[in-house]
Amino acid sequence: MKISDNELVNHAVAATKKVRMVAETREGWNLMGYVGAALITSAGNLYTGINIDLRCGMGICAEYSAVAEMIKNGETEIDKIVATTSEGSILPPCGKCREMLYQINESNMDTKILLSLNDKKLLRELLPHNWQKYFDKSLYQKG
Repeated sequence: MKISDNELVNHAVAATKKVRMVAETREGWNLMGYVGAALITSAGNLYTGINIDLRCGMGICAEYSAVAEMIKNGETEIDKIVATTSEGSILPPCGKCREMLYQINESNMDTKILLSLNDKKLLRELLPHNWQKYFDKSLYQKG
């Protein structure tokens, strides 16, 4: 599936619409579903997600729920991903999301991340000093 950057952004925004309608009727849900994410896998499939933000401080980012949908369908390689507010502003992934994208599949270091409609970076540019390369695994290997 060939999807333009504009279309990918539109899918991320669309993912937020139903939950935002519900959020407006629920006390404490002011940020629920405020962020949407859309990704295209290396196989060309589209997956979307929303953030879950609860009053008790628990929740997940929109990228996590989009990746969960992808994994549920047996895929792990991401070609391109974007996160947006429900109004369409593009957001870079937080550090936790950057790390998760790498942990899902090391080849995702070549995932294109939309920072704006005119600016894309590879995950490797946003996660340049991967801690796993420095971690002494011998401390945890059984001898």
